[in-house]
Amino acid sequence: MAKKAKIGVLGASGYTGSECVRLLLRHPQVEIALLTADRRAGQEMREVFPQFSPFGLPKLVPIDSIDWAACGLDLIFAALPHGTTQKVIKDLVAKSPTIKVVDLSADFRLADTAAYARWYGHEHLAPELQRDAVYGLTEVHRDRIKQARLVANPGCYTTCSELPLIPLIDAKAIDLDEIVVDAKSGMTGAGRAAKEAMLFSEVSEGFHAYGVGHHRHMAELDQEFSNAAGRPVVVSFTPHLVPMNRGILSTIYVRSEKSSPEDLHALLSKAYAQEPFVHVLPYGRLPQTRHVRGSNMTFIGLAKDRIAGRAIIGSALDNLTKGASGQAVQNMNVLLGLPEATGVDQVALFP
Repeated sequence: MAKKAKIGVLGASGYTGSECVRLLLRHPQVEIALLTADRRAGQEMREVFPQFSPFGLPKLVPIDSIDWAACGLDLIFAALPHGTTQKVIKDLVAKSPTIKVVDLSADFRLADTAAYARWYGHEHLAPELQRDAVYGLTEVHRDRIKQARLVANPGCYTTCSELPLIPLIDAKAIDLDEIVVDAKSGMTGAGRAAKEAMLFSEVSEGFHAYGVGHHRHMAELDQEFSNAAGRPVVVSFTPHLVPMNRGILSTIYVRSEKSSPEDLHALLSKAYAQEPFVHVLPYGRLPQTRHVRGSNMTFIGLAKDRIAGRAIIGSALDNLTKGASGQAVQNMNVLLGLPEATGVDQVALFP
């Protein structure tokens, strides 16, 4: 058997970090060699997440204790808060010329560092690395990811919207100025840190929009749709918070004068016929979040609107898996030349 790749997870005490650990534990070709945390440094992983009690995992350590030049890692997952990853990766790259990085934060997703500063409120701290970062929507940028050292894993909302829309934009099949994305996410999308607005009594039995007109994922959507179209595209996007743990459902409204809803469905079916993690439902059926929970799948459906020239697209994924850590492991497999589905081919949990 070939030597296993040595993997580190930075921010392993958060939701996306622990999801990386869950997936990597069943990956036959990697070894989890490093786990970091901030507040939880010094603890065993089983103390933070009891589900890991049966497994011999490294103790959580602070990032500033790591000797990057000597750690011998092949790849790290950076599951750190937005705004903190740029400094860490800049230091890592300076000290170790071989470690590959999959960054799950937003710190390297926007190719334009000026746009990053506008949307995130501070200067980009590693512009020289941004030039070489590859946006990690695997199904779209697979060939570039193979050659990358730093992959910017996409956001959860953006993955859920880009997968159904980019093939239609590529085919010039829809009106680029008539795209509306109405998206709903589970609670884990807000991270694990304690926040008053995320308390059970604040969100239970309720449903609300947030980031209306200014959510940061808008910049990511505009970037990728504009790249696909070859001209500027600005979409209407509104996220909502739903009191469930996992999942995103995007309901997308598109207009087309030249392509029927049946044509659009056929385009999507053809685009993803050979993709292991994108499944297009039969025409007229729309997906549900419970059908992808815990899996790396995206389910896409399309139905005819009663308004002539319009179609309704549904897209569902698990925000912690295909929307974050599952896609990150998928990208790791591409980066390391491993079979792409390894470790992330599990079927959804239902009920």
